[in-house]
Amino acid sequence: MTKITILHNELDEFIEKTSGFGVLIETENKKLLFDVSYSDDIIKNTEKGNIDLSNIDYLVLSHGHIDHTEGLKFIDFSNVKNLLAHPDCFQKKYFSGVGHIGVPLPLDYLRKKTKVILAKESYWIEKDKIVFLGEIPSKTDFEVREPIGYLENKESDSVLDDSAIAIKTDKGLIIISGCSHAGICNIIEHAREVCNEKRVYVVMGGFHLFNNGVTDKTIEFIKNQGIEKIYPAHCLSQYAFAEFKKIGGKRVKTLQELVF
Repeated sequence: MTKITILHNELDEFIEKTSGFGVLIETENKKLLFDVSYSDDIIKNTEKGNIDLSNIDYLVLSHGHIDHTEGLKFIDFSNVKNLLAHPDCFQKKYFSGVGHIGVPLPLDYLRKKTKVILAKESYWIEKDKIVFLGEIPSKTDFEVREPIGYLENKESDSVLDDSAIAIKTDKGLIIISGCSHAGICNIIEHAREVCNEKRVYVVMGGFHLFNNGVTDKTIEFIKNQGIEKIYPAHCLSQYAFAEFKKIGGKRVKTLQELVF
């Protein structure tokens, strides 16, 4: 059994200052916190939903943007055994006219609070069961990494730290993405390769779709994969949500529980 609880997701549309993301993933053997949203959103929501955030085996960061990491400032790290992310997650990231949009806490500080694991390659959280996919290679011809802001050295940030989690089940893979700057189709293909499993049972999370042309090609790709359950969540346009609905996609809501 895999239970996924949506700790925070945007409301009716993507608005940058309020549209964070974070989920709690519970399997038979592991308890994972995947992304921690903006501000203290997930803390307020776990209190509202009476959800237990103690004994977290891994706090996993999908990438280093503030809408997925600002909640670190409010986490009780005495309840977190490990923090797992791509090494580039902790680069200082900026956006013109906004300022710093990266992880709000220094890596040295986090290392004093918990064990930090930085993995550019795939990292098995539970052997042959749960994997952090590491850096996602580009395989499709329509998902192009668009730079989001710039780094401290003024170079464009292509968000190479963007990653996802895959869980192997008897029905196929459950794939959970944070934002999919790497492209959700690239993530699906990489998950299949890492897990040596062609079947995809569930795809869920942020899909980063605001270009209608890319959305159409993404929909066409996913429609042809035989994926039983599709849950678009964070970082999509209204057009993208509408198109996913046409192929059976179901939008998730904060504090919704899904059991697979």
